[in-house]
Amino acid sequence: MNLKELLLKGQNFISLLNEFRIDAKDLIIKDEETIFSNQTNNNTEVVKESVWIEGKSNEGLVNLFGTLHYNLLNKLAVFEMQGYEKVSA
Repeated sequence: MNLKELLLKGQNFISLLNEFRIDAKDLIIKDEETIFSNQTNNNTEVVKESVWIEGKSNEGLVNLFGTLHYNLLNKLAVFEMQGYEKVSA
């Protein structure tokens, strides 16, 4: 299960996507491979990482910036948004 699937299990994250009119299929977590390749995260139950999530809406691109809290053992992930940027199409 990837981070996108874990985030989409939460109603708060889905509400955030709806607020910006982002379709879940058009969602990309930037540098997701880098997050998982970090060797210091392997022995930690809960990990916090700064992330950039890019989504497409009918108005253009929406970039969400924040902190991702995740626990792969319990299959939980939460996104704490700190800011956003809209880029017109």
